[in-house]
Amino acid sequence: MIRRLVPATERARLTALYGGLLLLAGCVLVGVIYACVQYGLDNRIGSAVTGVVPGGQTVPRSSASPPGELVPAEQAGKHARTQVVEVVAATTLNRLMTVSGIALAVFAVLSVVLAWWMAGRVLRPVGLITATARKLSGENLHQRIDLKGPPGELKQLADTFDQMLGRIEQLVGAQRRFAANAAHELRTPLAVQRAAAEIGLVDPDPERIRWIRDELLQVADNSEHLIESLLLLAASDQGLEHREPVALDASVIAVAEEHHDEADGRGISLTTALEPLSVEGDPVLLTHLIRNLIGNALRYNHRGGSLHLSLVAAGRSLRITNTGPVVPQEAVADLFEPFRRLNERRHAPGEGAGLGLALVASIARAHGGEATAVANPGGGLTVTVRFP
Repeated sequence: MIRRLVPATERARLTALYGGLLLLAGCVLVGVIYACVQYGLDNRIGSAVTGVVPGGQTVPRSSASPPGELVPAEQAGKHARTQVVEVVAATTLNRLMTVSGIALAVFAVLSVVLAWWMAGRVLRPVGLITATARKLSGENLHQRIDLKGPPGELKQLADTFDQMLGRIEQLVGAQRRFAANAAHELRTPLAVQRAAAEIGLVDPDPERIRWIRDELLQVADNSEHLIESLLLLAASDQGLEHREPVALDASVIAVAEEHHDEADGRGISLTTALEPLSVEGDPVLLTHLIRNLIGNALRYNHRGGSLHLSLVAAGRSLRITNTGPVVPQEAVADLFEPFRRLNERRHAPGEGAGLGLALVASIARAHGGEATAVANPGGGLTVTVRFP
């Protein structure tokens, strides 16, 4: 029974609330006016009717007085004025209550109408948000509320909803590109394997078979590396299951030692400037982060180039600067997306899968940090990973 008495919509509830408050305010106002009018009304009316009853006459005191007993005319006039005052005051207050009741009834109707209109105006942005949310799908995430109006809580709500839609659109777009690029990357080695197998079956020459074997092994290694990178990316996107203190300077030294021979073979100078820095996180993921940074810096470098690693304890940041081809500044942010490269893939030996910086950014986010990059004027990148 109580649920039936509660309005079913927010507009009806707001109307009942606003209308009830306005009606309550009207009742209080009528009560205050009545009390103010009643207070001192007798004295004001008495002053107005003074002198109406003439003096100098005698009248009976009352019906209960002894027969023939008379009172002075002045006392009779006073009694008459008192009766006149009481009658006029009662009539005035009754009239005031009648008029106030009619006015209050009209005010109540107007209050409900105005409350209904005002509730509709207040809830209009909420209706727009609801209508937009109902129409949203994967094909029209570009739609926005774009609420016009003065600044306020509802305007902030609509703008926040638009910003959320923008982020969702970016995430969905990135997911679609990731799925398409992953399918392409996984399909390419399968096509190479099939072609190599067909060539080997047509011409079973020992040298050709040896070449096909090496080609298939290289394709298998690339596919295995790609799948491991995808699994690592998925694991880092899920967040950390456990944390422990990790000496980041020791990890950098260990990973740099792994790549010294490769750097020397390419004629690349690998230097470090490390300050002691401890980070709460997963040591395996942090090692992969450093390995991807150094691997990318070596892969996209040139002979005779340089690679410098630094750890700054005050800023809690890891920075790697490398030489290489000139990178347009507007293209730097895209390099953190999976399978995004500066140039088209040539499927050359040693070419990465395009997941290096994407893994760096994902691992940094899992640790509550952020990975950013800027293009160096002379070529190459400077990548900075900041930890909380």
